[in-house]
Amino acid sequence: MCIVKGKDEDLCQNYIRVLAIPAQGSLLSCGTNAFRPLCRTYSINGNNYTVETEKPGQAMCPYDPTHNSTAVFVDNELYSGTVADFSGLDPIIYREHLQTEQYDSLSLNAPNFVGSFTQGDFVYFFFRETAVEFINCGKAIFSRVARVCKWDKGGPNRLKNRWTSYLKSRLNCSMPGDFPFYFDEIQSTSNLVEGRYGHANSKLIYGVFSTAPNAIAGSAICAFSLQEISDTFEGNFKEQSGLNSNWLPVNPLNVPDPRPGSCHNDSRTLPDLTLNFKKTHSLMDETVPAFFGSPILTRVSTMYRFTAIAVDPQIKTPGGKTYDVIFVGTDHGKILKTVNAESADSNKKVTSVVIEEIDALQTNEPIRTLEIVRTTQYDTPKDGSYDDGKLIIVTDTTVLAIKLHRCSSEKITSCSECVALQDPYCAWDKIVGKCRSHGAPRWSEENVFYQSVATGDHAACPSGKMAKDANVVERQGYRDLEYDPQRPFRDQPADKIQFNSENYNDKGPQITPDLINAQYTVETLVMAVLAGAIFALLVGFITGYFCGRRCHKDEDDNLPYPDTEYEYFEQRQNVNRIQAEPKLLPQVEEVTYAEPVLLPQPSSQNKMQHSPKNTLRKPMGHHHGVNSETLFQFQPDNYNNARDNYRGRDNFGTLRSHQGDNYRRGDGFSTTRSVKKVYL
Repeated sequence: MCIVKGKDEDLCQNYIRVLAIPAQGSLLSCGTNAFRPLCRTYSINGNNYTVETEKPGQAMCPYDPTHNSTAVFVDNELYSGTVADFSGLDPIIYREHLQTEQYDSLSLNAPNFVGSFTQGDFVYFFFRETAVEFINCGKAIFSRVARVCKWDKGGPNRLKNRWTSYLKSRLNCSMPGDFPFYFDEIQSTSNLVEGRYGHANSKLIYGVFSTAPNAIAGSAICAFSLQEISDTFEGNFKEQSGLNSNWLPVNPLNVPDPRPGSCHNDSRTLPDLTLNFKKTHSLMDETVPAFFGSPILTRVSTMYRFTAIAVDPQIKTPGGKTYDVIFVGTDHGKILKTVNAESADSNKKVTSVVIEEIDALQTNEPIRTLEIVRTTQYDTPKDGSYDDGKLIIVTDTTVLAIKLHRCSSEKITSCSECVALQDPYCAWDKIVGKCRSHGAPRWSEENVFYQSVATGDHAACPSGKMAKDANVVERQGYRDLEYDPQRPFRDQPADKIQFNSENYNDKGPQITPDLINAQYTVETLVMAVLAGAIFALLVGFITGYFCGRRCHKDEDDNLPYPDTEYEYFEQRQNVNRIQAEPKLLPQVEEVTYAEPVLLPQPSSQNKMQHSPKNTLRKPMGHHHGVNSETLFQFQPDNYNNARDNYRGRDNFGTLRSHQGDNYRRGDGFSTTRSVKKVYL
């Protein structure tokens, strides 16, 4: 039936999406069951499993195995965030008999759930969804954290199956600045960890974020404090007063009492005013800021994105400082092991240190899940170091377990190399003379084990030896994974370890150099630049001077214009010498021009003939007739010969000088006469 409904045969299998332990010796399992979710409770008897109960898994398990969903088992109740229909268009946060509003974009707008956990009286859900508050400006995906009260019993009457405590806030993972760069889409979360950061204790949740698929490819790791998450839920609500209005905070005076979203002894007794307000105001105005003020690690790369995260919290180093070690999986099958080197001393600063790039898979499959598993017994290798945990790597086809560190590698041969790793798991044992892992005897004694996660350098280790003694091999995989643009060059460790599962059992991990430390100071660089500039100016000046001297004569010969100023000066000095010889005969210069002539006033009997109508041109055949007189007449030219009585004119009275004096017309259009003057 699943195939008949149009689904792929591979998807029409049973994919287990929910596993929980309700009680000792019991197991709850929910699977997709060929797009017909089913849940079973098993009784565990040794190596045998017996089915105790079976029920439909709708709203607890997704239909599609590729759909993002989450679930957490709390107080004998399963809280899930998934979809409740075959098409995947009905998102829901569900606990038996309680759910969010159906088909309500203000509650859930096409979410993708990535994680959940419980703390105190609330259950928290992490997801990304289409931002309803951004709808007037376009379409965007925002990351959210939502919570519901564990003691919620629903509302009265028609709201008896609806959450009365459901609220949500936005998670802000961005690079700070005047124009922040946002990583808006959450991909995965870690478990809730508790530790000391700076000088205060905090409970943190780590998350992996990325940019939109059609934006600049980038990923980041951000941490959020549970206290700051709770503070946003106690802040202002957000609302839109009209369809074309902006989303603005609600005036606290307009919030009803008791406050919506809080835990109550019996939610079925809440007044309608509180329930109606909560139904339309589930979004909070304030966003949850990143705990350390900025992302712990950022990457901008078109080759990979972060997909999964696991955190080993509060690893104690020699001297008593503690650090959270973060493992991040990518969609290209790589694992990054990183730490915030400032977390032990401050909760407002970030110094990213990438300890390892681990290439543990044979293929470039996306890593779906990372999990850190502690064992009850310590493994005791031959070198005497201790390993008390494994990193579980899960892909679509593989489950793999690797060690959390490689401190005892034979490639690490000096104190400087061991300290430069900045790995909280590793320290240099000065008595044994080798790099060892935490858990070793006398690990907490700082005078026995040398380590500096913050700087990667220790005063007891010979300076510079780590760079000379490093066994350099060709780097495999991504070459840019260890580089962090937020860290100064001097803070980058000299050596990093890259682990490859192919040679783990025989050759051990490979050690490769990271960025080369700067060998010159700023003053030396400035002096070198100034010296080079001065030398270039001198060479250019000398070359130009000699070339100008050598090529000056050729340039003068090729000048496009003569030296007019010089010639004019010479003529002024020799005026008498350059005068022309006097001419023997007078030279006659004849100039002919047109001189206007005033016409006599016409007689009264001819006034009618000078009307505007009679000024029109007459036909050519009647120019010399009786009625050919017009406003303009030719005046005899007394200065010319009789045969030149009339100058040649065109039809508009202009002088036709180009046709000579032989062109004469008596049509009465001439208003000028020719004058000839002679200059001696």
